[in-house]
Amino acid sequence: MDQTATAPEPVTGSGAGPVPADQAGTASTVTEVVRWLRRVAGVVPFAAYLALGMLIPMIAVIIGAFRADNGSFTLSNVKMATHGVYLHGYWESISLSIWASVLPAIFGLLIAYAIFTAKRGSVLRQLVITTSGVFANFGGVPLAFLFIASLGSGGLLTGWIQDIFPHSWDGSQLYTLSGIVLVYMYFQVPLMVLVILPGLEGLRTSWREAAENLGATSLQYWRHVGGPVLLPTFMGCLLLLFGSSLSAYATAEAMTSGTIALTSIQIGTFINGNVLAGEVNVGKALSLGLVLIIAVAMAFYVILQRRASRWLR
Repeated sequence: MDQTATAPEPVTGSGAGPVPADQAGTASTVTEVVRWLRRVAGVVPFAAYLALGMLIPMIAVIIGAFRADNGSFTLSNVKMATHGVYLHGYWESISLSIWASVLPAIFGLLIAYAIFTAKRGSVLRQLVITTSGVFANFGGVPLAFLFIASLGSGGLLTGWIQDIFPHSWDGSQLYTLSGIVLVYMYFQVPLMVLVILPGLEGLRTSWREAAENLGATSLQYWRHVGGPVLLPTFMGCLLLLFGSSLSAYATAEAMTSGTIALTSIQIGTFINGNVLAGEVNVGKALSLGLVLIIAVAMAFYVILQRRASRWLR
């Protein structure tokens, strides 16, 4: 009797004979590709949105910033965008953004801390959070009209202030750089409340209890424990407010009609077609400058958020 072991028959498919190894490998590759497509299918719309809304316009801005009217390469656009009134516009925009981020950051932190210490589930806490979400998204021309009608030269509140404190506020201050800072605080403070609140909630109660058990005062706790932990989050929120105010356009334009040399308003002038001969692409060079400033701010923001996330886990 022959007891020699025989090799197993190769797998057959529906009676069609054995499947070759190369076809089995191809089928496995196709399966892997299909699985990968299923995993990334949800990201495709977001990637398309980024490409159409950010990547392609940014490439167009970069190319246009170094292109002359005849299509040749030139540095004159960048040189013009970094001198004279345009350089002054950068300084004015940065100065406005610093004030419109530092002041709202301080007031927003105080309000967020009051919410943080309030009883969870209370009506007032939920009301403040919901209101902050609404106010943080309110801006543009409607916000400018609101302040002009209230605190402008002929505003309702301006008349009341003049009756109580004569020669103190006549409404003309609203159309200056400090007036724009005041208007920006309307949506910057609620934005700060929303973005700093998770950082405050990341401060564990056990840390404070441990500090108090060791004899630390409230000031010592914030100086050595709470403050260092919250500082990266606070600085990240500060940079976020800086980028938000630097890129704002409609509110300042509606209030000042371009009388203040802000870079965003200057770019809007070029977009509207108010350009001189040979300066068609200067607006794109100005836009490139803003992109670089915001990119640096956002890079520091990401670094600070990564450091802060270690304490929020």
